[in-house]
Amino acid sequence: MFAPHILEGLCRAIGDTENGLSGTEIGQILLNSNIPDVDPQNTKWKRLYSAFAEWQNRHQCSNHILRFIQDALQPVRYIGKEETFHNRRLEINKRLSFIGTELTENGKYKEVEKATTIAEAEQRANRLKHKLENRNVHTAIFEYCKAELLVENYFHSVFEATKSIADRLRQMTGLYADGNALVETSFSTSNPMIRINYLRNDTDRSEHIGLCNLIKGIFGLIRNPTAHEPKIKFEITEDEALDILNTISFIHKRLDKVI
Repeated sequence: MFAPHILEGLCRAIGDTENGLSGTEIGQILLNSNIPDVDPQNTKWKRLYSAFAEWQNRHQCSNHILRFIQDALQPVRYIGKEETFHNRRLEINKRLSFIGTELTENGKYKEVEKATTIAEAEQRANRLKHKLENRNVHTAIFEYCKAELLVENYFHSVFEATKSIADRLRQMTGLYADGNALVETSFSTSNPMIRINYLRNDTDRSEHIGLCNLIKGIFGLIRNPTAHEPKIKFEITEDEALDILNTISFIHKRLDKVI
């Protein structure tokens, strides 16, 4: 059986005013799950709680509640609404993690280690991290942004990720410089310390200089402003963070292929 606080958390997530199921959907899925809709006139989450609690108390188990959640999050329901699917599933999994269960992307349950703190639950179900994993970003992004991604701190996530480029260049070259000086010395066309090609022709030279300028552009756009501006004056949205982190990931992947 679900403990009352976990059951309430699930109901609040499923019946969330903005991102949860509609009243009609709740009624239909309760019917599909063979759970009596005992309080249909109440608000969505309270309606669910009444139905779930009544069924659970009568049968002394939660299997039909799990069936409801599984039905509500069947992937086929979300064709063309992938964002909604991931957001709902991640919110549900935050609650399920406290009983050692997770609903996977294919709509099946699997056992996981029980979460004991809010931070653990948030970390497992972090939306930004999930989206980055779907984009197959470079592992360096997660290494440098672990704590920041945990709390979905877009401002510091991009700042830490940008610093990862400078650290990578210093490791590759042995230089102690920073900023543009580090980049220009590393990618010097006369005596390059980092080569992404053999600089045999104009195309090679253009590609080499292009990566150099891309890195300098990231430093100028992100690292310098975030280092000097208060967070409140330098707002970064989730979409912007994803685009920036994807660009930084591309830089790391290109550096993986140096000659």
